[in-house]
Amino acid sequence: MKKQPAPYLWGVQAAFLEKPLPLHGDSSINAKIFHSSNPRSRSCSMLFDHIQAAPADPILGLGEAFKAETRAEKVNLGIGVYKDAQGQTPILKSVKEAETRLLAQENTKNYLTIDGVAAYNAATQELLFGAGHEIIAQKRAKTAQSLGGTGALRVAAEFIKRQTNAKNVWISAPTWPNHNAIFNAVGMNIRDYRYYDKQAHGLDWAGLLEDLSQAQAGDVVLLHGCCHNPTGIDPTPEQWDALAKMSAEKGWLPLFDFAYQGFANGLEEDAYGLRAFAKHNPELLVASSYSKNFGMYNERVGAFTIVAADEATANRAFSQVKTIIRTLYSNPASHGGATIATVLQDAQLKAQWIAELDEMRARIKTMRQKFVDTLKECGATQDFDFIVQQNGMFSFSGLTAEQVDRLKDEFAIYAVRSGRINVAGITDSNIRYLCESIVKVL
Repeated sequence: MKKQPAPYLWGVQAAFLEKPLPLHGDSSINAKIFHSSNPRSRSCSMLFDHIQAAPADPILGLGEAFKAETRAEKVNLGIGVYKDAQGQTPILKSVKEAETRLLAQENTKNYLTIDGVAAYNAATQELLFGAGHEIIAQKRAKTAQSLGGTGALRVAAEFIKRQTNAKNVWISAPTWPNHNAIFNAVGMNIRDYRYYDKQAHGLDWAGLLEDLSQAQAGDVVLLHGCCHNPTGIDPTPEQWDALAKMSAEKGWLPLFDFAYQGFANGLEEDAYGLRAFAKHNPELLVASSYSKNFGMYNERVGAFTIVAADEATANRAFSQVKTIIRTLYSNPASHGGATIATVLQDAQLKAQWIAELDEMRARIKTMRQKFVDTLKECGATQDFDFIVQQNGMFSFSGLTAEQVDRLKDEFAIYAVRSGRINVAGITDSNIRYLCESIVKVL
């Protein structure tokens, strides 16, 4: 007798049969559990039944809630994207021109190499360290195009876990929530170091030094290159120098999350901390992103850069980085990286991009001051002047979680419950409503 095919695991095939199949030739066993078109009618439990719904992402979940908001007057200060004076997230003119050129010249959709667009990676190193830096000249840096800054951080975490003896990663408190999630995912021990002084609305320098003095040789210390997320507070150049020397003396492995270069004071100025560490530390890692300073959020353009003591070590380490990338996403997409490389390699386009970046930074600084002034005009007695001293898109407003909840529930104003607000989301058309609402919940 011809052997009957075994029914599919989920009963897809057997559900269409007129008669139940005997299993393994035993006619006494009825295969009705595979015969039902309703999976829930089976006696066996489903493999996914035990899975619990994950909580909404604390930041991206806000965007979903905001889209579902039906009130006409609403303000989104949650997700960290730049918005212009009209409340739009525009495509930069320099980016549009680069894309036009690419479309005219592009002649293939072939795979990229594992590390992505070579010109993009070279331009990234020059932005990070400066053209002609000895790290570049000595070929001690290797860069791989990544899927945004998040992708770069995950590659970094995997590399640290698989290729070093590091067990601990020191992360500022507070920080971007995904930092903890990424390093938890690879099984590293997370240690917090103090960063924000709630009373002074500034950097807790003494607490930071005390906590990081406990970091051991080989521990990873994660640092925000500029525009600290969520506080907007950065170390001074003198403090960066002190941290860089402390790192070299202690033997940390520095990991820079550099997502906002150009949004604090300028491209060169914002790289001060990273370059101070590069001066004193022969090894370091950088996860950088062009989402913000190029406005290319949905192109997922980031980079992971590893710096080693010499070229041979860098090459060996980078071979392991590429192995990791191969198992995660194989290779990156071309369009975003090629667009940025086109801008950064062309003097005219690069100058245009820098001018557009300067304009974005200036608008954010202007809105910081207007925000503080309008709060005063609306009757706020609480001092918000500290907001003007913060850098980048974000401000740690000082609002409590309860006040943030009231803003959402009563006024359709969405912000992160930590009190972080995206200053770039403030416009001339919503600032009065925003400030009047804030005063009502203070």
